[in-house]
Order: sequence, then structure tokens, then C-alpha cells
Amino acid sequence: MAEAELLFKQLSGYLKPEDVVQLESAYHFSKAAHHGQFRKSGDPYISHPLAVTQILAQMRLDAQALTAALLHDVMEDTKVTKAEIASIFGNPVAELVDGVSKLDRIEFQSAEDAQAENFRKMLLAVSRDVRVILIKLADRLHNMRTLKSVEPEKRRRIARETLEIYAPIANRLGLNAIYQELQDLAFRHLYPNRYKVLAKAVKAARGNRREVVHKVQATLQQKLKEAGIDAEVHGREKHLYSIYKKMREKSLSFSQVLDILGLRIIVKDIPSCYLALGVLHGLYKPIPGKFKDYIAIPKANGYQSLHTTVFSPLGTPIEVQIRTRTMHRIAESGVASHWLYKTSDAEFKELHQKTHQWLQSLLESLSESRDSVEFLEHLKVDLFPDEVYVFTPKGKILALPRGATAVDFAYAVHTDIGNRCVAAKINYELMPLRTELKNGDQVEIITASHAKPNPSWLNYVVTSKARFEIRHFLRTMQYEESAELGERLLAQAVTALGGKLEDITDQQWDKLVRETSAKSKQEILADIGLGKRLAVVVARMLVAPGGEAQRGETSSAGAITLLGTEGMAVQYARCCRPIPGDPIIGLIKKGQGLVIHTHDCPMIGKTKGDPEKWLDVQWDPGITRSFGVTIRLVVANQRGVLAKVAAEIAEAGSNIENVSMDGEGAYTTMNFTLQVKNRVHLARVMRSLRRIPEVARITRVKG
Repeated sequence: MAEAELLFKQLSGYLKPEDVVQLESAYHFSKAAHHGQFRKSGDPYISHPLAVTQILAQMRLDAQALTAALLHDVMEDTKVTKAEIASIFGNPVAELVDGVSKLDRIEFQSAEDAQAENFRKMLLAVSRDVRVILIKLADRLHNMRTLKSVEPEKRRRIARETLEIYAPIANRLGLNAIYQELQDLAFRHLYPNRYKVLAKAVKAARGNRREVVHKVQATLQQKLKEAGIDAEVHGREKHLYSIYKKMREKSLSFSQVLDILGLRIIVKDIPSCYLALGVLHGLYKPIPGKFKDYIAIPKANGYQSLHTTVFSPLGTPIEVQIRTRTMHRIAESGVASHWLYKTSDAEFKELHQKTHQWLQSLLESLSESRDSVEFLEHLKVDLFPDEVYVFTPKGKILALPRGATAVDFAYAVHTDIGNRCVAAKINYELMPLRTELKNGDQVEIITASHAKPNPSWLNYVVTSKARFEIRHFLRTMQYEESAELGERLLAQAVTALGGKLEDITDQQWDKLVRETSAKSKQEILADIGLGKRLAVVVARMLVAPGGEAQRGETSSAGAITLLGTEGMAVQYARCCRPIPGDPIIGLIKKGQGLVIHTHDCPMIGKTKGDPEKWLDVQWDPGITRSFGVTIRLVVANQRGVLAKVAAEIAEAGSNIENVSMDGEGAYTTMNFTLQVKNRVHLARVMRSLRRIPEVARITRVKG
């Protein structure tokens, strides 16, 4: 094959002769393994691994990675095993091939599960060796280049996956050329008509704007030379998908996108970048607010440049990027620059360190995620391209996605800081935790030892780390609290059958775990607490193994005592808002645990036909926590009445959670949600409010 000969000729330019021999051997092995297989285009299958290797050869990757590229589909599409590859080409090559191979032979519940599981496996391999992702990206790039042969529905699915996952990963690793080509190819196959219209518009505009750019380029080159700055000035064109994205995000028409053509100035060192900026701004007026210094504060993928937009002589804005040669290499090649330029520059080392940190953080969420789809959500969130840069009180810079809040910042500093945060100071002012951060903000997080994550934070955090850590904490806490409640419910059910929970042996528990296909005793107890299993059924199986609890059997043992400290395992119904002193009933609700209602709550009428779900519950006499209760007041519409009501509530030792008012004319209805300790405390509050002359009527609201 002519392509193979050209490839080996190219490789002999930078690889050792023995490495080229190994690659030729890998090529013949792969060709034999794929014999008789063809691509959708009709080409022999070997043309694909050959093209992938060609892409990686342009990055000057090492012999191991190139060997793995030639073999990357043999495990997936042929009968060749990992052990066979290891015995012929060595273990490192086998590990790389295994990392890239998909899991198509395993059955998944859905396509999304399969996709997510593939990423899980791939990222585990990437954490050990970053070359896995480079091979995978080259594989995806060649598949995208030849996507025309695939049926339309599959083509759209692959294009969307490329746009959502692969292109952002390439961007995150600084592989700019691959990132932009993947985006444009995905755009072309996902929105073919939009692509054609935009391509035609760009072609027409190119001629009109090129003249302006050439004129500015020539003038700038001359002025930089006069200033003694050794610089190259190049024209550059914005890619189609970037233009389309800008039009969509900012609701612009094509004529309003001004930076289709731009300039790039490449100089020898960092001081020359700022000198060149001075020359540029002295020559053409900069547009305010359009300057970004990514040299002082690099992007997370290692990208560094000065960005500015200036008015050209014809009044057309032109975007200019200024960077050093090393910065240009990193901007174009990212992590692959390690192989492209055999150098020990500090910039390259720092880039690899950042990449490793990012992969490690992904790996943490991967190991703790409950399922693959949740992990895929974390991955997508983590690939946000736009960032804001904020400062810690000690001056350290943190890069966060646009829209990040003080909670995201707290988790970015440390998981414990996030879990314990109660408030934030932004630029020395106390601000709510949900406050969105802006570039340059200085953020200080205030913590408390007793604090814990609030489920409502999930409504506004944007980083995958924060979202993952909050979910993980809440799940763990709910699991532990549910297991504790489950143990109490089971003890009650076992007592009703004439036994004692502490007398149940480990052997009995082990047998029950096996029979119920549970993972552990703890899981069974948590399931009882969450209402997924009935305590009476589990008690029957423990006390009389093999026996089944009859429907309608309920516990005759004493009622469950509520301490008020059960946390998420016990919920107090919002429909009737029970408080200590109210006659109550417990309702086991699947997935929610024990829900407490008042005896007269209309909602429990719906479950009267299923008495198995009811439980006798009672308040602990020493309960000290506060509970929410709603009261309604009808008051004369007079000046200062709200202040009088609020003062009386505070005087009675209660706290107002929420207040709403309704009504016009002589009377107004006020609804207060208060914090009270029990019915006696509520009665005291209501007595105090009745003494106010303007209060015509007062009632407690249930439902």
C-alpha cells in the first residue's frame, strides 16, 4: 500500500531504525487481523488505523503510541487478545490498545450507559497514560473526516458526541488544530444547511475584508521593525463553527461578527509581547473592554497570549493575538508539544502538570460516581471552555467556569471548605453563597464546624467537582441516617414477633443478605429506613427464616420515638407541618423513608387501604429542635400593623421564616411561617398576637 510506504518513510525521519521495523511488523499484523473487513466507504479496513497513525506521526509521537494506533481496533473488531498483543509488542502497547478499545461486547441498558461506560474506561487508561486520549482523538478525527459514508441518523449521533465530548477534550488538552477541525466537521454533519450558508457568506466576506487585514499587516510589520522588535505578523481566519457559536450565543447576524479575519504577532520573548502591544495601540485605537491578558493569567489548558481588538484605518475592528514562539507551539499542540518539541521548558512541564491534575480530578469523581451517566454529566460540565479568574485571600488565582458561584469556589479550594461553608466575602463584602463570581473578584469563604451541604446548592453550582461532592455528601449522610432509622424500625418489628434484634446472629444476617441479593446488612437496614423494604417482612425472615410476613400484619410493639435528630431519614410533611404535641402517624414512603403527618392530615386518607405502610410514632419528651408551622392572621389594614405583629412574634421567642400578604380594603390576610418548639410554644405565640387590637382572626394553617 502506497500510504504505508509514505508513512514509514516519514517516520524514519525521527524514529530509530529498530522502531520503524516494529511499526512495519505492527502494520502487517493489523492488516492480517483485519483481512476481509471493509469500511462503509468500501475501503479496506486497514486504511483507517493507517490514517490514525499518520495523524499521530504529525505530532511526532513515540513508537509505542504509533504501534498502538496501528493496532487500536484489533481487540474490538477481531479475535486478537490483549495477551497476544503483549507477547508480540510488549505490555505498554497492549495497555494503550486496551485503553482505546470500546466495550461493545458488554450489554448495556441504553446507548447512553454504553457511551458513559466507554468514557469511564478510557479515562481510567488516560490517567495512567495520556497517549490513550491522543490515539482516541486521532481515531475520532479520521472517523469524522470519513463520516459521509455513514447513514444519516448515526452520522448525527456521532457528530453530536464529537461536539459535546471529543472537541472539548481536545480543547482542554490544548490540541487547537484537532479541536477546531473536529468542531467544523461536527457542525458540517449536524447542521449541513447552516454550514453551507455560512461557508458561502464567509467566502464572500473574505475578499472584502482581506484587503483591510493585508494593509494593517504590512503597516504593523514595518512599525514593529522600526521599534526594534523581531516579530512575525500573520493573518488568521476564524473557523466556521466559532462564527456560528458567536452568532447564536450573542444573537448576532453574520454581518455583526467582526473578527472573521484577524492577525497574530509572534515574538521572541514575553517582554516583546508587551512592547508589541504598545506599538499596536500607538498605531490603532483599541476597543475598550476587548483586551485580555492570558500571559499573566493562562487558561487552564496552558494557553497564553495577549488578545486585543483595534479599529483599522477603515473603521473595521480587527482582533490581534500576541504571543511568543513557545506559546504558539503550546496553543497549537497542547500536551502533544511534549513529543513535537523535545524540550525541558518550564511552560511544557507546567502544562503537563495541569493536565495531570485535571485527569486526577476526573478520576476522583469517576471512582465515587454511582453510575456511568452521572459521571458523563460531570465530564460534560467540566469541559466548559469559558472561564473566570478569581483570587484567594492569599493572592492565588483559581480558574472557574463562567457562572461559577461562591460555593463552586469553596469546593475548588478544598472539599472540606465546601462542605463547611456558611458565607462568603467577595471583595471584602459579605455576599450570599449563590453570588456569581466575576473576573478579578477576591473571595474569602467563612466556614463553621457544624455546617453541612444544602441540597438547594445543586440548583446553582456549575462545576462538576462541587456538584459531585454535594451529591456524594448528601447520599452518604442519607444512607447512614436511613440505616439508623431502619435499625429502630426492624427492632420494633422483631420485638412484635417475640424476639430481640440483638439476639440475631451473624449467620442469620449473612443468610438474609444472600437471600435478598443485598450487598450488606447495612444496605438492608438503609432500605428499611428508606421504605424500599418492609420491616415486618425482614423481621419474619430473620426470626422465622423462610417464613413470609402476611399482608396486613402490623407491629404491636411500642411506638417509634422521634428525637428530632434523625436528619434526612425522617421527613416532616409540608402538607400538615406537624410539631411536638400534635398527635402523629408515620408513613413509610418508598425512596423517602419515614414521613410524619398529623392524625387529621387529609393526605393520609389516600393510604388508608394499605395499613402496612403506617407506623405508630410519638414525640420524645425532651425534643429541643425547632419546627416550621404556618399561621394565618386577618388584620385591620392600618399603618405599622406588620411591625407590631413581627415584634410580638420575636417577643414570644419565635423566628419568622417567611411572610406573605394578600388583600385590599379594610382588612389584610397575613401568612407567617414560624419556627416553634412545640404546641405549647405555638399557643403562647398565638395568645400574644391575639392581644394586638388590629388582629381580627388568627388560625393555624394545615395543608
